[in-house]
Amino acid sequence: MARISGFLTAALVALWGTVVMAQNVILPPGLDPENTIVLQLKDGPVVIETYPEDAPTHVARVKELTRQGFYDGLKFHRVIEGFMAQTGDPKGDGTGGSGQNLKAEFNKRLHFRGTVSMARADDPDSADSQFFICLQPSFALNNKYTVWGRVVSGMEAVDKIQRGEGPAFGDPDSIVKMSVAADLLASGQAKLYEANDTAAAAAAPVSAPASAPGEQPVEAAATPETTAAEAAGEPVSPPQP
Repeated sequence: MARISGFLTAALVALWGTVVMAQNVILPPGLDPENTIVLQLKDGPVVIETYPEDAPTHVARVKELTRQGFYDGLKFHRVIEGFMAQTGDPKGDGTGGSGQNLKAEFNKRLHFRGTVSMARADDPDSADSQFFICLQPSFALNNKYTVWGRVVSGMEAVDKIQRGEGPAFGDPDSIVKMSVAADLLASGQAKLYEANDTAAAAAAPVSAPASAPGEQPVEAAATPETTAAEAAGEPVSPPQP
């Protein structure tokens, strides 16, 4: 029965993903589609600008896994109010990955609201496929986790991800579909922002979670003190087997 239920769930996710992806995603202006990720959630698309200049290995690996369909259907297994939403584990419990660890690429990008960063275990070079999206500024994580992108549109969908973690977390939300924007453009499932397009204007970036394009982030030493939410624990995943 459990096996049948699993097949049914996978089929429904696949069908849901097809329906959602049939809708055009509006890409905000100024983005490189090849280095932009579109995360389809139950409440809408999330557009992520990546930082290949700051974390080239991480961005390349995330894009590779994305194009393989690795992230499709994976749960947000650890979501802490006022802190972050973590996903990217095929096991769904924080212990899994793709089997390929990445050497740390810590950089000057800060953990603002909307920052996308890689989870890891105690070893700085243990990041794999799991990543998290900051729900609020989490400056205690600066220079400890590799920041590889930021949400530039759709943060309201991230805010609606179901909160919870651990064995008692019985109903986590999942990634419906994760795509590279260039692939969506090529297949007609996305379009570029046009100033005279009312729908596109509504999909323009709704928040400024990180430095503006081309702006030099401030040094981590100048950041505020750790918040109470950050003290609840940093987003990590156990060492890979």
